[in-house]
Amino acid sequence: MKKRWDSNYRYAVFFDPQTGKGARSNVYTDQMLDTGKDPYRSSFPELLDIGIMGSCDHGNSGLCLSSGVECYQKGGEIQEAHMSYETFTKIIDQAQHKTFQVALGGRGDPDQHPDIIKFLAYAHHHGITPNFTTSGYGLNPSLLPAIKQYCGAVAVSWYRNTYTLSAIKMLTEFRIKTNIHYVLSNSSIDEAIDLIEKDAWPTGINRVIFLLHKPVGFGSLSQVLDIKDSKVIHFFSLFDQAKIANKAGFDSCCVPAILNLTQQIDPTCIEACEAGRFSAYITPDNKLVPCSFEKDESYAVSLDQFSIEEAWESEPFERFRSKQNHRCVGCGDQESCLGGCPIVSNITLCDRVSKTFQESTV
Repeated sequence: MKKRWDSNYRYAVFFDPQTGKGARSNVYTDQMLDTGKDPYRSSFPELLDIGIMGSCDHGNSGLCLSSGVECYQKGGEIQEAHMSYETFTKIIDQAQHKTFQVALGGRGDPDQHPDIIKFLAYAHHHGITPNFTTSGYGLNPSLLPAIKQYCGAVAVSWYRNTYTLSAIKMLTEFRIKTNIHYVLSNSSIDEAIDLIEKDAWPTGINRVIFLLHKPVGFGSLSQVLDIKDSKVIHFFSLFDQAKIANKAGFDSCCVPAILNLTQQIDPTCIEACEAGRFSAYITPDNKLVPCSFEKDESYAVSLDQFSIEEAWESEPFERFRSKQNHRCVGCGDQESCLGGCPIVSNITLCDRVSKTFQESTV
């Protein structure tokens, strides 16, 4: 178990690299009295999402679209250089003793990066747990020993294909902690309900993590879920059953739906959007942005010119955080939800009268 004390925001944070579980204490006063309040932000990102892949051949082949996944990174259309090993090591050197985890991603499968083993090893040897998400297409069995040695977990995107199942089988049989990343959209929610009710997921997986579809990149507005849809209501109600909830996880975009559509999930077990507060994304061309879904360049800060800490404390990041501060202020769940997604407001699954913010455009 790793523990750190944030002296600026006066809270303790705990992280277990073996299980991936973490927790934060309440905020303390100068007299070390517990205020009962959750910390709003950290002095440095606890989690860094690093886009090591600058391009993706799957997009050119139509692999993602044919599986029903609409790439938010516009893989195949945008062709940039992959992140270099030198750039990656500079990031890790700055994050050492400050960041617990890095999630490797970008515009393509990280396991296809020519330096992937070196990336995983460097992060691990500097006390930072690396994880990554893959489609499973082209996953090379020769990588499995390094993945097992260095990674906390691997997530396989649910691409509804033989290579999806093959990758999951390959990883789980090698005793690598394996999650499924399942994108929830209007076209996938029927399948999700069916898989949950029949408990028809592949054997050996750790959890199924449900990610809310966003109309970003190739993502279409027509696939955004509606909180009044009976299918959406039924889907989230399933997680009031402990045996189902214990096998699941959600991205923070799902928090408003959990608060509105479940009865048994303890609000203290969920975390509102951490973008720009406890986490950030580094683009393949080495810019820090609050979230990988944020495509407004006005929030991007070049790490070729500034350190991660300087970018984290910069005016663009403060401006991004301010978008959350005045959302849904009349709602009793505001501290648990922070008004939902600060980037694409129309994915926020809430219809309360206290929902007060303007729709964002992408």
